[in-house]
Amino acid sequence: MGWVLQKLDGGRGTGRGVIHAVDCEEAPAGAPKLTLDQALDASNMASAVRKTTAAERSDRHTCTMSLFHADSYSPDDMVMHPRHQAMQPVLVQLIQQLRECETMEDGVVFQRDLLDRLLDVEKDRAGFKRVVKRMGGGKGPHPEAPEPQSGRDLAAVTTWRFELEVCDRLARQLRSVGDALAWRAFNFHRPFILALCRNQSPGLMYGKTGLKAERERIERAFKEDGAFALMHDLTNCLRIGDITVWDGVHSPRTEEIKTNEKNSRSAQLRRINQARAAVLDGGPLPGNNASELLYDLDLPLRTHLDVLRDALERAATDGIYATPVPGSRALFVVDQYACAQQGMSSEQFNERHQHAVDGALQRAGIPAGREDYNIHVTSLDSTARDPLRVPWANYPLHPVTCARLIGDYAVATVETSGPVLTRLLQATGLDARWVRPPGKANLQQGEVIMEIHQQERLRSVTLPGGLTMTPGWTLQMRRSELDRYLMELLQPGSWAAGIKHVLAARQAGQPWPHYRNEHEIWV
Repeated sequence: MGWVLQKLDGGRGTGRGVIHAVDCEEAPAGAPKLTLDQALDASNMASAVRKTTAAERSDRHTCTMSLFHADSYSPDDMVMHPRHQAMQPVLVQLIQQLRECETMEDGVVFQRDLLDRLLDVEKDRAGFKRVVKRMGGGKGPHPEAPEPQSGRDLAAVTTWRFELEVCDRLARQLRSVGDALAWRAFNFHRPFILALCRNQSPGLMYGKTGLKAERERIERAFKEDGAFALMHDLTNCLRIGDITVWDGVHSPRTEEIKTNEKNSRSAQLRRINQARAAVLDGGPLPGNNASELLYDLDLPLRTHLDVLRDALERAATDGIYATPVPGSRALFVVDQYACAQQGMSSEQFNERHQHAVDGALQRAGIPAGREDYNIHVTSLDSTARDPLRVPWANYPLHPVTCARLIGDYAVATVETSGPVLTRLLQATGLDARWVRPPGKANLQQGEVIMEIHQQERLRSVTLPGGLTMTPGWTLQMRRSELDRYLMELLQPGSWAAGIKHVLAARQAGQPWPHYRNEHEIWV
């Protein structure tokens, strides 16, 4: 018995690959035979390529989609890269350390550790980027360049570009832990995140002009005032201001750190003040749309995150697990390590995976043959990309499981059907209509997918000609709200109650709803 790796689309490029048993009819002729250990290593990523049938896909039954759409590396190269693999135990340790923080000093020490690790990664990234630029000009790597660990040809610019991409991913993974620190520091009060995320993503910290001043302010806050100051550039979700300070007495205070007192960024200060007023005084959220307001649902948040936890545990043993989730949803989980240990051929994987997915969709009441109306969200390659998502390190999961989700060694996908979801809401008394046209295109930011109408029949007015005018309200649901329902596995009753609460308020504008007890949900 042996194994071979089929590199799809010819080697590098849009990297796709499948592991085959040597006696498989689809095994490539002449491919080198792999030992069991080599096959298990390669399968770590090859299985992830196959598992995109449940995650980032346009066809649920296609097993050849690339994970990351890159030109200079293949997915198996990325997740098998020594740097990428070495980050897994680091993430586990950091998540555990964060959860054990109990005092201001614990938070300060944790932030220092996380910052040092992020700066190390960004330093190497800057070195690799410099080499790519030099090679583009016909020069070789500079003497201080970090050493590539992929085993590729050092004379090829694609080798150095690949190392650069690895560092980009690792920096996002570390920032996702920074996001978890931010959520915990704000006691999981979502309004602060919703207000402070409304800006461009922060750039690199390594080499940043104001980094020294920010670090000094953070240390001074603790030593002189006993306060904890969080550096925003250590996160992806805090994009307004430079730091936020907690002194244990007053509300969190967001500050801009000036390296030159003569230089004041009025736009930055204005956004800081807008964010504070939005959270504390009910003012509009930062930006140009004054109708965007935070909305307190005054309702408890209820979830089915226990289903996610159980599914991840099953996948860690079985490799593939799919289950319906109450509320017209199906959850699919694939764990790469378990898939590798199972030693499944590509045919076995695809057969098991398709059977599990189709069964879960059927049990969730999502009919076959209408996939153009289905919508899914996935954890795949999503770490520290969307500032609205709760970071994986805050989910009530084991730190090892959180690290696997962050690094894409485990992938969770939740799927629903638009028409089925509207019928669910209609059963609760809501006049919901699915307005997104059928198709397989990904949801776009701000795209309206559903409308919920509410008429005020007691205020009906009779018009000439036997006509009656009935005023009403229409609530438009966009991508971010559906993403939350699916990825955070809100209980359908809690979700529907929130929608009714917003409609009952009869307020024009664009509300950003939040629940009351999220500190009881997240870790």
